[in-house]
Amino acid sequence: MADQDQDQDLVDVDPNDPGDGSLTVFRWKQAGRKELATRRQLRDMGLRPGGQEPVARIECRGGKRFAWLYRIDLAKPKIPMTFAKEVALDKAMAARQTCPGPCGRRYFICLPLKTLGSCLECYDGTPADPATYPALLAKHLLVA
Repeated sequence: MADQDQDQDLVDVDPNDPGDGSLTVFRWKQAGRKELATRRQLRDMGLRPGGQEPVARIECRGGKRFAWLYRIDLAKPKIPMTFAKEVALDKAMAARQTCPGPCGRRYFICLPLKTLGSCLECYDGTPADPATYPALLAKHLLVA
């Protein structure tokens, strides 16, 4: 009985022609089209939107959460990571993972710098688990 009520709500629409110029809005699991994908789905396929505008939107949780849908045929291949980008990413992560307190350790996790201002060991003396930070400090952890 509940399945019949859900089937009545499903509508077959063309995502490339919403009619009034607005984006088509799909409900959760309604957009089972092979030619559309979210950014995350494109990334898993080794693609990126490539500057194209979204052609539809998929909503869940009553419209409180949504994701843009892009055409797969217009997507472009992902740009490979360069050494310079990797160094910049490592510097950004180092800022989030390094304790500004007296210990100055770099952890494998992001520290609660906005709330505590340092690692737990510097904040209240809670000993840090040795598995959360490297034994030897390395200048660059990402590139071998």
